[in-house]
Amino acid sequence: MRIVSLLPSATEIICALGLEPQLVGVTHECDYPSSVLELPKVTRTLIPSDATSTQIDTLVRERLSTQRALYTLDMHVLEKLRPDLIVTQALCDVCAVAEAEVRSAACSLPGQPRVINLEPLRLDDVLRCIRQVAEATGSAARAEELIDHLHTRIERVSQRTERVDDPPRVTLLEWIDPPFSCGHWTPELVALAGGGEGLGRVGQPSRTLAWREVVEWQPQVLVIACCGFDIPRALKDLPVLRSYPHWPDLPCVREGRVYLVNGSHYFSRPGPRLVDSLEILAHAFHPDIHPLPAGLPAAVRVMAAQAVTN
Repeated sequence: MRIVSLLPSATEIICALGLEPQLVGVTHECDYPSSVLELPKVTRTLIPSDATSTQIDTLVRERLSTQRALYTLDMHVLEKLRPDLIVTQALCDVCAVAEAEVRSAACSLPGQPRVINLEPLRLDDVLRCIRQVAEATGSAARAEELIDHLHTRIERVSQRTERVDDPPRVTLLEWIDPPFSCGHWTPELVALAGGGEGLGRVGQPSRTLAWREVVEWQPQVLVIACCGFDIPRALKDLPVLRSYPHWPDLPCVREGRVYLVNGSHYFSRPGPRLVDSLEILAHAFHPDIHPLPAGLPAAVRVMAAQAVTN
């Protein structure tokens, strides 16, 4: 089977199922595992590489209002790859090629490859997506092994969290300029890790926040996990965050509990590494009861990150 992935998270699922040898094409954003960087790229983005966060937000809103996609397929490359299966999504109109374009492309390709859409809203849905890919590729046994392993890790965190008597008030921002709450599976991760997310809603999209909502919530922990940004890129927007009213007065700022995490690699990708995201959060919230597993990067306190870059 020749597989093309149109999502970084789908690429990670495919590889975790042991199907990397069958993966023939990926998106321009697929970067894990690193070996997929060598595969042909079947997508292009319309977002300039040097765009600011405000410019990106404006472009996204304009495209959504006109129902025009931010990503497009490279049909020439796709035709040469002759896929049997295309894995895409119908969840977010911002994050990938529009579903209609994918369906249309599939109909025009030789053999008319099968298209499967992954549409996770919650953590359990992400595990179901693994089964969905496995069923389409004949990898059911490997999927159950992988899901059992992920369930075990989730349960270990959950059991340790039961010892937390007073969960801190948490805000996890998916964007800074303008501020966005978290959504979908992320509030679940916060709760499992031993925190209380007061602004994000489980199973619902992230949303633009009025900054007063953050001030009124008085978070004791603030996690910055900008969608599509690594830590160095997210750092560039910190001056914007500090410019918001009452920033110095927030409990999380006074107590030095503002953290940066790689939103691109972890929290924004609904694949196996969401469990990594959970373990990173749990260690940041309660390092005394949640050890950081070997090989995972710790959330970076903002003051420590600034010291490195200054």
